[in-house]
Amino acid sequence: MDFIPKEISDYSEKYTSVETSLLKKVNRETWQKVYMPRMISGHIQGRILSMFSKIMQPDRILEIGTYTGYSALCLAEGLSQNGRLITIDKNEELEDLVKKYFQSSDFHNKIDFRVGEAFDVIKDLKETFDLVFIDADKVSYMDYYKLLLPKLRQGGIIIADNVLWSGKVPKKLKKVDQETESLRAFNKMVQEDPKVENVLIPVRDGLMVIRKI
Repeated sequence: MDFIPKEISDYSEKYTSVETSLLKKVNRETWQKVYMPRMISGHIQGRILSMFSKIMQPDRILEIGTYTGYSALCLAEGLSQNGRLITIDKNEELEDLVKKYFQSSDFHNKIDFRVGEAFDVIKDLKETFDLVFIDADKVSYMDYYKLLLPKLRQGGIIIADNVLWSGKVPKKLKKVDQETESLRAFNKMVQEDPKVENVLIPVRDGLMVIRKI
């Protein structure tokens, strides 16, 4: 996943605001106990998500793909006084662990954690969102985007993670896996959509930042 040279990553982390003590605990316990710990957003990406949220001060945030809760806690840092974050994950095995972290945070009253299939949950949501973070199954990114764009306010932001997929997306490969193919199609669709403006940021595994015009 981390295809950026370690020397640059380490230097960037050194000159990035530190994590909270709770985030450090989430990071450490994820790497110690949870399957595929590299899925966690981590320090630099977490601070990027926090920065976007603090700049926007959103009333409503939606996250698809909670994992162990690190990114949700980062996004919650910028919520408005009466703001709310809905985060969705289908992995029931992590539910108790995630709830423990959320209950330990200053934002426990602002985080609405739902376990279930994202498409089912999203279809029932009536809110208009200011900020959306997509970090779930890559094959479904295009479908998530099409479903969520109408629920995003004008000027709102969608951030999609892993859009470079360990550096495979831009490479000419003899054999392409389904995730790489889907992400290429997603990036192309966003680039050609006249309803948005976008920038692909080559940080960690690639973040596509999309603003609804």
